[in-house]
Amino acid sequence: MGDERRTTPAPLRWSLLVAGTVAMLFAVGGRWDIPLAAWIFPVLLLRFTRTGRAWSGFLWMLPANLAAAVFWVFESALGFNAVILAGAVGLALIQTLPFLLDRLLVGRLRPWPATLVFPAAVAGAEFLITLLSPFGTAYGSLTVTQYGDLPLLQVTSITGSYGIGFLIAWLAGTVNRIWADPSWRSARGGLVYGAALAAVLLGGGARLAFVPDGSATVRIAGVSPGRDVLAAQQAAIGRIAGGRQDVAAAPAAEVEPAMRAVEDQLLALTRREADAGAKIVIWPEEGVKTQETSEHAAIAAAREQARRSRIYLEIGVGVYATTGPAHGRDEALLIGPDGRVLWTYQKAHPIPGSEPFTPGDGRVPVVDTPYGRIANVICYDADFPDLMRVRADIMLVPSHDWREYGGPHTEKAALRAVEGGYALVRQDSEGVSAAFDDRGHVLATTDYFTTDPQTTVAYVPTHGATTVYDLIGDAFAWLCLATVAALTVIGLARPSRRSARG
Repeated sequence: MGDERRTTPAPLRWSLLVAGTVAMLFAVGGRWDIPLAAWIFPVLLLRFTRTGRAWSGFLWMLPANLAAAVFWVFESALGFNAVILAGAVGLALIQTLPFLLDRLLVGRLRPWPATLVFPAAVAGAEFLITLLSPFGTAYGSLTVTQYGDLPLLQVTSITGSYGIGFLIAWLAGTVNRIWADPSWRSARGGLVYGAALAAVLLGGGARLAFVPDGSATVRIAGVSPGRDVLAAQQAAIGRIAGGRQDVAAAPAAEVEPAMRAVEDQLLALTRREADAGAKIVIWPEEGVKTQETSEHAAIAAAREQARRSRIYLEIGVGVYATTGPAHGRDEALLIGPDGRVLWTYQKAHPIPGSEPFTPGDGRVPVVDTPYGRIANVICYDADFPDLMRVRADIMLVPSHDWREYGGPHTEKAALRAVEGGYALVRQDSEGVSAAFDDRGHVLATTDYFTTDPQTTVAYVPTHGATTVYDLIGDAFAWLCLATVAALTVIGLARPSRRSARG
């Protein structure tokens, strides 16, 4: 490391930092992602930190990672507030730690253990973000940048989303080793990495090509209200001064007609899709907004429609209540063909800083039906892999996004289908709706802003698959954390190779 610092020109080092940071901006899980950028930026930034002093590298990498987090907030149009900014700082700190650990430990370890430091630390950092932050995999996961590479994505059925982050970071360490020491010994490490990546891609391709998927299918339709009635409802609610409690307490004549117009359209669309052959219909998150005093009537109308059409009907309900602290609920109800409510599920992960709802208990409901085992979460819940580890055949995800984030958010949800071995149907008001099978194939997709009213129809497999990840959970991620801890102890117990030489 000392020799590298002396022989690396300062202009080159700063060029690496700038180029790596710019590339990282396009690998944050947003609408402007470039998949290749996720493989390039760690190579450049790791070279920057390895050719400088450890703490200097840390102090420069922290603002670089913070810039990426802020850029993601900007391109996703999340809006800036204290919670978002504090979260960005925390995420940047966690994402900087792998670079610091690599810089401190690589010079103290033998070459082969040293190659594991950065990839294990990156995968471990991604896992820690899902455990410690309220963002799940919404930000901080390199896997989401590889959404379109189905052979590569199949490895998540074993490792969870952390396996691809490991592979990307392993490439960075391998390239940097060859960069610093272009010898046969370093090249052997490149061959090992190439063989591992080839095995992952070949195995994933084989899973897509040869694993039989001859299960029966069921026609599922997702329906969202049209833009006109939704805009009228938003305008009626917007005329009420104050918060959710004020909407709940407002005279029914001020808000109920607009709310009822949305529900009436959803019921009409449901009838149309049931008549066309749909056996399951899903509405978006808070597809129906209602004052608490009218909630029973709204649900009763949906129950009657499910009974008449003999379908399973999943409805999203946003309730405005006068009682605190949340003054409302974000619920999803599954209604059976006989009109019975089979479950009422409350969102387990309200979006921090923008949704005041009290979180639900996080128990994902599952029910046996003639079309397989059906489960349900709501929108942002699907960004938390541990919550999504459910033995199901079909996962319903009523959602509500916005123009700038709807597409990327739906792509992130597709990863859960591959990990969990189930089909996933995400009906998204003001976003992109899609249905995926358990390999990540897109079965159907519609864009709220180009289709009015938005209807998504797909023939969805009724039998999923048990994945390794479903059986062992986050064992790979925990193994990465254990590897980092063990290598840290070993590294600190040994003098650096440079010190030993001299």
